[in-house]
Amino acid sequence: MIKFNKKGAIGRDLPAISTASLPDIVFILLFFFMTVTVIKNQNLMVENRLPKASETTLLDKADRVIEIFVGKPKSSQAVSLGNKPRIQMDNTFVHMDEVGDYALQALSLMPEHLRGVATVAIKADAGVKMGVIEDLKKRLRNVNLLKINYTTYEGNVLENMEVSK
Repeated sequence: MIKFNKKGAIGRDLPAISTASLPDIVFILLFFFMTVTVIKNQNLMVENRLPKASETTLLDKADRVIEIFVGKPKSSQAVSLGNKPRIQMDNTFVHMDEVGDYALQALSLMPEHLRGVATVAIKADAGVKMGVIEDLKKRLRNVNLLKINYTTYEGNVLENMEVSK
């Protein structure tokens, strides 16, 4: 059996760690996060407490989604717009009759190969009446946008009863 002697290692110090490549690593990480980060340029102008659902699935491709927000205007705009539910697409309030035109406009901004698989995501506040959602679906059906997704949080469905009161 070989015995190792530690007498020589006692007097030696560990060499200093070189930090010369540290700025390169930091800039590579910075560049990576700058290229992959998506900046949303949409301001939410309606109240949006999403309802809860027990059976949910995640949409895998966000570039194929047309978002429609439905809810009461936020308190800063409620004075001039009232408390009735409003529809928001992009950064503007849309009247129910204009939903189809705005949806087709958003669809035309998508790349052509994604237009056939586009999904409309309705992000409705939990307090919005179902009649408004049905009217919205009818307008989308008129312009042949039939793939509709209701955006929710995962949770107990019975908690929605407390919100709607």
